[in-house]
Amino acid sequence: MKKMLVVFTVCLSLVVLASAQADQKAKSCNDVRTAYSSKGFNVNDVPNKGVHGNHLKVCPQGFSCCTLEMEEKLSQQSHMDLKAPVHQLSSNLRKTFTQRHRHFDQFFRELLSNAEKSFKDMFEQTYGMIYVKNADLFENFFSELRRFYNHGSSAVNLDDMLTDFWRELLERMFRLVNVHYEFSDSYMECVSRHMEQLKPFGDIPRKMHLQLTRSFIAARAFSHGLALIPDIVGKVSTVGSSPSCVRAAMKMLYCPYCTGQVALKPCKNYCLNVMRGCLANQADLDTEWNNFLDAMLGLAERLQGPFDFEASMGPIAVAISHAIMNMQENSGDFSTKVFHGCGRPKFSTEQRTRRSPKDSGFPGRFRPYISDGRPTTGFDITLFRMLTDAKKKLNHTKKFWSTLPDTVCVGERIAIGDECWNGTAKSRYESVVIGNGLANQVSNPDVEVDITKPDMVIRRQIPVLKEMTSRLKAAYTGTDISFVNEDAGSGEESGSGCDSPPCDSDIYFSTPAPIEPRIFNVQPNRKPSSGGTRLAPFSLALAVTALLLALLTPHMR
Repeated sequence: MKKMLVVFTVCLSLVVLASAQADQKAKSCNDVRTAYSSKGFNVNDVPNKGVHGNHLKVCPQGFSCCTLEMEEKLSQQSHMDLKAPVHQLSSNLRKTFTQRHRHFDQFFRELLSNAEKSFKDMFEQTYGMIYVKNADLFENFFSELRRFYNHGSSAVNLDDMLTDFWRELLERMFRLVNVHYEFSDSYMECVSRHMEQLKPFGDIPRKMHLQLTRSFIAARAFSHGLALIPDIVGKVSTVGSSPSCVRAAMKMLYCPYCTGQVALKPCKNYCLNVMRGCLANQADLDTEWNNFLDAMLGLAERLQGPFDFEASMGPIAVAISHAIMNMQENSGDFSTKVFHGCGRPKFSTEQRTRRSPKDSGFPGRFRPYISDGRPTTGFDITLFRMLTDAKKKLNHTKKFWSTLPDTVCVGERIAIGDECWNGTAKSRYESVVIGNGLANQVSNPDVEVDITKPDMVIRRQIPVLKEMTSRLKAAYTGTDISFVNEDAGSGEESGSGCDSPPCDSDIYFSTPAPIEPRIFNVQPNRKPSSGGTRLAPFSLALAVTALLLALLTPHMR
């Protein structure tokens, strides 16, 4: 019996000793000292062994390797650590679309510049001095296209600009083909009034008007949409720094340090609730964000089809050349009808004594110019391929804000299963994962969110997205909308719209001509441009003559 008592005492002593050694090891903070110093903090802040945590404000107040000073420093670090993955994801998104915008904008501008150069080379070769003497008309044409791309309809109304271009071209050509006559300004106004009825340039002005307005409006809106993405992301991607969010981040990321479990990661659902609480305002952007991206995708389809900017720029020179030849070939018939409607002009004494029509510098017939194809852009990629790449990126960006917590709470940032940190201990996380958005945070168990105080910086981006979506949808129909906050715009609309969904491809020489699209009204109080239709008082005789001309025209053809 005495021997058994001795054995029992020895065994009990060994157990007590082993327990004391284990407890001593558990109270050691060596791992915490190493991890803490790796964050750039002073290792001397960490106690050599665990202390009672009743001084802590966030972490459990039992055994602890943290002092109050450590907890405050780790709280600041936790907020930085929480922001880091969000910053990385948003920075990648900004970089992606900043590059895409730069490439598209450069591509569109270079296409326009190359089209102008090709036009100049072709017309100098084909028309010689006649082009040189009238180069200002065509230079202004391209200048106005460029100005519209830069500033929109607040600077240039494409409808008026294209109408003015063809009327000015008609007036100059009419003087050239009728060099023996003298024309007053009022007479040329009468000539312009016959343009739409007699169509001296054929159907080319109408087709060019449709193609250029649609493609320019679409290209400009798409480019601005690409530029908006990094701008929005830059304004709304900052993780909330409210005391409750910082507290939740500290509790999730560094309270395991205080318990001596530096390698312990948070449970996935715990991480989701913390991130959804800290990113609640961003999630409310998702609806308008997705609507905006859908509008971008729709416009990209248009730019790959009937609104192809690249295809519309290539044939400009050939189209205008064909229009000029059409006018020249039918100049006699056109002049006769104009003389009948506007009266026969006076002969020009100067021209009659100086030279004949043959010597006027206007060739009798032009040879057709064979285009070398679309202008090269300096890129080894077509617009179609660029748009295909952009569509892939846009699709990938959908639901970016609502899925941001799920994107962050993955991989090495969390622990799968029950061997994870649940906010108080190494155990299973029992709370339900709450939904996205500010309203759902009223029941968030880990982050206190005041749902009555939304982030106004983020909230202000919702109408910005709505406005751009409206503009993209208008561009989808071939209509430009300029808002007050864009280039001091007036809010007016311009362009040649088309019914959704179809917008038939209508390049300048395609046949048959498509159905005339719907034209969206411009502001009723907009002043007409100086080169537009100029109304002059009509005499009764002239009105009767014009009426007779309209009635007889079908028989004369």
